[in-house]
Amino acid sequence: MSDPYLPGHGDRSFSVTHYELDLGYRPQGNRLTGQATLSCTARADLNHVVLDLAGNLDVAKVSVAAAPARHTHRGNRLRVQTGPRHAGEEFTVVVKYGGAPRPINAPGHGLAGWEELTDGVIVAGQPHGAPSWFPCNDRLDDKATYALELSAPADYHVSFSGTQRSCERSGASRRWRFEQSAPMASYLATVQIGRYRAQPQPGPVPFILAAPEGAADPAFEATFGDTGRMLDFFSDRFGPYPFESYTTVVTEDPLDIPLESQSLSTFGSNFATGDWEAVRLVAHELAHSWFGNAVTCAAWQHIWLHEGFACYAEWLWSQEAGLKSTAERAAHHHARLRALPQDLVLSDPGAEMMFDDRVYKRGALTLHALRMRVGDEVFFDILRSWVRAHTAGSVTTEDFVAHASRVSGQPLADFFRPWLEQRALPPLPAP
Repeated sequence: MSDPYLPGHGDRSFSVTHYELDLGYRPQGNRLTGQATLSCTARADLNHVVLDLAGNLDVAKVSVAAAPARHTHRGNRLRVQTGPRHAGEEFTVVVKYGGAPRPINAPGHGLAGWEELTDGVIVAGQPHGAPSWFPCNDRLDDKATYALELSAPADYHVSFSGTQRSCERSGASRRWRFEQSAPMASYLATVQIGRYRAQPQPGPVPFILAAPEGAADPAFEATFGDTGRMLDFFSDRFGPYPFESYTTVVTEDPLDIPLESQSLSTFGSNFATGDWEAVRLVAHELAHSWFGNAVTCAAWQHIWLHEGFACYAEWLWSQEAGLKSTAERAAHHHARLRALPQDLVLSDPGAEMMFDDRVYKRGALTLHALRMRVGDEVFFDILRSWVRAHTAGSVTTEDFVAHASRVSGQPLADFFRPWLEQRALPPLPAP
C-alpha cells in the first residue's frame, strides 16, 4: 500500500539500499542521459518490482542480476520482471534511460522535480519530484545511500545532496563525483546545476556556499553570513550535525520557496534581503538536517515532525541572534493561529493541508508547550536523544510521544492529545 498522501508512488514489496547514478546533462535542449544501478532487497516473495520514473523519460534497457529483464513503462511507473525472489534476497536492477526531464504534476500537490532555470537546473523533490530524474522506490521510509557521477559543461557548477569527492575536466566537460553515505529518502536527493562560484565558509563541518558571481552585497551577507554560527548553535541544541558536509545554493533566478534536500539547501536570489523573514528560512532549512533529513517521518501524515521542529528552530535562533525571544515568537503565532479556522488535526492534517502554514506553526507551538511542561534541560535532552536514537530511521508521531514520555519520566500522552489530535487550539502554557 502506498502512502495515502501520495498515492501511486512506491512499492513496499522491496527496498533499495543503494543508488548508483551515472548521468550526463546538456543544458542546451535540456537533455539527460543516465544509468541507474539499484541495490535492492526483497521484503516479500515477489516476481516483479515497480519503480517510479517519469513517463516522459525513455527507458532503453533494464537488467536484473546482470540479465536482460522484461519491463513496461506506463505513466510514471516502471514495472520490472525480476523472476522469483524470496523475502530477504538481494538483487540488482540496472536501468538505462534518457530524455528531457521536466517537473511531475501530482493532484493536490502541483509540480515538483527537475526544473529548468534561465541558465541551469534545480531539482525540487518534495514530495513527489524524485522520479522526474531517476528511477527510484519513491517512499519516505525507504532510505538508501547514494553515489552520483554527473558530466556537464565545464562552465557549470554541480551541487548534489551529498559530499563532493572529485571533479575532473575532460575537454569541454567536467565530471563530478559525489557520495551520500547517510541513508536518504528519495525526495531529499537533488542536483543543482548552474554558473555558480563555490566558496568554502566557516563552520563546524565542511560548508560550501554556491552563488552567482557578484552575489556578496550587504543584504546577501546579512541573510547567509550567519549560517556557520547556526550550525554551531543547532549542533549544541539538537546534537552533532548529522552529515559529512553542508551546502547552500543560491540561484540567480527567483524562487517561490526555499528547497529542502539532504545536507543541501537552495534559495532564490530574491531571498537575499537581510531581514528576519529571509534569515528565519535559512535557519529553517538548516534545521531540516536534523528533523526531516536525519530523522524522517515514516508517512506524510506525520510531517509536523519535520516542519514543526524546523519552525521551532527559527524561534530558537531568533533569541540566540538577539532578536525576539522564543517565548515572544510563540505568543505571537499562538494569537495568530487562534484567529484562524480551527479545522486542522496536526497528527493527520490530510494531503491537501500537509503544507499548510498552520502545520508548521502549531507544530512549533506543540514543542514550546512541551518545553514549558518539562523544563529546558529535559526538553533539549528529549530533542538530542530523539535525533541520536533515530538518525537514518523513519518515525511516527506515536514514536515521539513515547520518546518524550520515556526521557522526561512523565506520562505525556494526555498532554500531547489536545495539541496533536484535536482541532481546537489549546491555550499556550505560561512560562
